[in-house]
Amino acid sequence: MDESLEKKIREAIADPKNMGELADADRVGTVGNSDCGEMLRLWVKFKEDHGRKVIDQASFQSFGCETAIAVASMATELIRGKTADEALALRHDELTGDLGALPPMKIHCAQLVEGALKAALDADEAADKKTAPTEIGAAENIPSLMDSLQADQKPAQGKLRLLGDD
Repeated sequence: MDESLEKKIREAIADPKNMGELADADRVGTVGNSDCGEMLRLWVKFKEDHGRKVIDQASFQSFGCETAIAVASMATELIRGKTADEALALRHDELTGDLGALPPMKIHCAQLVEGALKAALDADEAADKKTAPTEIGAAENIPSLMDSLQADQKPAQGKLRLLGDD
């Protein structure tokens, strides 16, 4: 990774924006892979703005690398004021914001953020079809990120090999 990108990532994680649970969120999206330990949960809250339903706030929690945290921080700022469709139109390479292009080995970090955003906003689209336009269903009884990670873990039958000092 080049020095400029490393510096931007360090700055972003030194003061991450919108990290933590958003208690009164309208939608929540979670993606990840418990095999490698990366998970990301994204909360989204909407508001009405001139007759349009736009993203008012977004926040995240991450079990992942510094790059995923930095991208999530950038993305939660980037999507504010956008409709769900506008936010869904953003590609993973656009969600990196001021970080710019990521090296190939770190693209999965941006894809993780993109996946959580899609999971949250696809839930929004499905809920809108089931509820009246004035109703925004609260994200209730959502398990914590740790609960989700633990639920995804399966016994490592045959996958784990311990080596001793024999």
